[in-house]
Amino acid sequence: MDNWFKSKWFVRVLSLAFAVTLYAFVNVSENPNSDATFSGSSDATETLDNVPVDIRIDRDKYVVSDVPEEVQVTLQGNRGSLTPYLLQRNFDVYVDLEGLGEGPHDVELEHNIPGDVEVFIEPKTVQVNIEERASQEFTVTADLINQDKMADGYEVVDYSINPETITITSSRNVINSIGSVKVYVNMEDVDESINNRELPVNVYDVQGNELNVRMEPESIQVSVEVDNPSKSVPLSVETTGELEEDLELGSISANTDEVEIYSQSDVLDDISEVNTEPVDLSEVEESGTVEVPLDLPENVQSPETNEVEVTIEVEGTKTIEDVPIEEEGLGNGLEVSYPDSSLDVELKGDSSLVNDLTADDIRAVLDFSDLEPGEHEVPVTIETPDDVTATGSVEEITVEIIDPAETAED
Repeated sequence: MDNWFKSKWFVRVLSLAFAVTLYAFVNVSENPNSDATFSGSSDATETLDNVPVDIRIDRDKYVVSDVPEEVQVTLQGNRGSLTPYLLQRNFDVYVDLEGLGEGPHDVELEHNIPGDVEVFIEPKTVQVNIEERASQEFTVTADLINQDKMADGYEVVDYSINPETITITSSRNVINSIGSVKVYVNMEDVDESINNRELPVNVYDVQGNELNVRMEPESIQVSVEVDNPSKSVPLSVETTGELEEDLELGSISANTDEVEIYSQSDVLDDISEVNTEPVDLSEVEESGTVEVPLDLPENVQSPETNEVEVTIEVEGTKTIEDVPIEEEGLGNGLEVSYPDSSLDVELKGDSSLVNDLTADDIRAVLDFSDLEPGEHEVPVTIETPDDVTATGSVEEITVEIIDPAETAED
């Protein structure tokens, strides 16, 4: 065995066998879809998939359709001749359409592999269609989709496209069938303007089918101006329920007469005022202030005024009985008489004040100043704390002023 490895010819044969094995391994790894048939001789058959097909024609003048992009090629011949084509794929498969005019043609697929290798192409022939190439300029329109799903209150004011036109190149028939050229702008959740957004151009025929054509440019920039319109409207305070029987609503008002509301223009046009959420009067016992949310229509916002302060003035009524009558201004030496020494007084005012008043807080006064002896109708003046009104059970009293000295002379 050691003598074999010392032999020059043994090493050469072993190297050749190793090289053949390595080549077969690499070829199978790089071409897993190829079929190789080995015979006892040096001839072999190899099948290559996905071989590209070239089109030979004046591309500035014509457009060709129905040519397969790739074909299957089977090579047969001496392995030494096949090896460069298998490893490098340094050959072309093509259809030669030079000299053919417009219309359908049955053509054979050709190749540039020398005659020492047999070539089988699948498919062998194809029917192609040659058409005149045409270019035309088209206006691009923007389709703003999902505008109804924009952020609340926002709307599109305007949009611009740059460039406004593109050049489309295809066959004359395809050019004549073009119905629309547009870009789509998704406006869902948009709450600010869009500036120079790059978007792909889509081309459709008159039936709405998308066309695969060459465009220059293939994308354009779109800008969309977005606004959140607003206006000031009066604010009205709404109420529900009723006050207790002994209470009366003096006034109810918000700390602002107007609020700024935001929405789409067509929504704002139909709004002349907004209301607060109803204030439940059945829960009000005295005057005070409460925070009340706004009751805004759907799709309307007022971010600067979520709620307002509402001031409620509640008037209460209360009757105090037997308020003593006081006298003022009676002349020296004179005496006065009248039937009742007290009267009932009905008080009306802020409930928080009225409820705490007693007879000690009220004066019912008869003023006799400058009155001579005799019978007089004297009004009753009732004095109460500020912001409280009073009504006596009588407005005036018949009094008799007597001068005791005159009575003695008589």
